[in-house]
Amino acid sequence: QVQLVESGGGLVQSGGSLRLSCAASGSIVSSNAVGWYRHAPGKERELVASISTSGTPNYADSVKGRFTISRNNAGNTVYLQMNSLKPEDTAVYYCNIRQRRSWGVDNNWGQGTQVTVSS
Repeated sequence: QVQLVESGGGLVQSGGSLRLSCAASGSIVSSNAVGWYRHAPGKERELVASISTSGTPNYADSVKGRFTISRNNAGNTVYLQMNSLKPEDTAVYYCNIRQRRSWGVDNNWGQGTQVTVSS
């Protein structure tokens, strides 16, 4: 069993910042990838940023230069620092961890945290 708990969402004005956290617990393997996705009303869910256990980050073009994904030394918490927020960043943000098991790929999701950016 894997548990992911997100925190840090809220309401912020355009141009402001927020930092999201995703704390993972349970059956975590040493090699995994953690991603932040977002889902806005009327839009498809999109991958915002991801990071592997090696620390290599990837970003959607829409957030490059504004968002930074990182993980703590223990590797069990992943952060998403969001700067220069725009109204179009408004969405529910979900944390996802993808791990390779002997039987295949294990995918787990957090409950989501709302981010609202006012203009």
